[in-house]
Formats: sequence, structure tokens, C-alpha cells
Amino acid sequence: MIIDKKGNISIITQEKFTIVELVKKLEALYPKFKNDNIIVILTTLDIIDERVVTEFLQISNIHRNKKHSFVIVSDKVNLDKITEDLIVVPTQQEAFDIVEMEEMERDLGF
Repeated sequence: MIIDKKGNISIITQEKFTIVELVKKLEALYPKFKNDNIIVILTTLDIIDERVVTEFLQISNIHRNKKHSFVIVSDKVNLDKITEDLIVVPTQQEAFDIVEMEEMERDLGF
């Protein structure tokens, strides 16, 4: 797992772990980036089962309830099969756009 930081965004890139292991690691390290927006990049994985992506649902809900963005980047997931409670986009640029848009909405009180 690689963690980069750009301003108030923590970018977590999956490297070797399975998604389940990555979620456990994220939960353990959560205090480190609980005040940042989070982008999780899963583009290094060859195949991703949509059901496994839901492993992120709990940490995503906690983070979004604290008024921070949580976006997953994967171009190998069928977006139509992902729960609407998770934000999954195919590119890193789209993830940054989502974070920027959500920050504007929060600033405006939406």
C-alpha cells in the first residue's frame, strides 16, 4: 500500500494486498488520514469482483458521515453492479473532480 498526500487528499494505492487486506489496513491506519479526503486506487488489480468492492462500504460511510470524500478508482469494475453508497470512478482525474465537487457542495451547505 502506497500513501501519497496532495493538499487535503490522501491517495492510497493498492500494491500487493487483496482488497480485504487493504480494507483492514485502511481501518488500522484510519486515524492517520481521518481528516483528509480519501482516494483509493485499485487500477493495479487485474480483476475485481463487485461484491469484494463492497468491503469498503463501512469505512466509506464512516468517512463520508464526517463530511469528507471517499472515492475508489477502478476501471475493471462494472459500475452498474456497485451499490450507490460507494463512489467508484474509472480514472484518477475523475476522482479528483468528485472530491472538488463534493468540497464545493459542502462549502455551500448542501
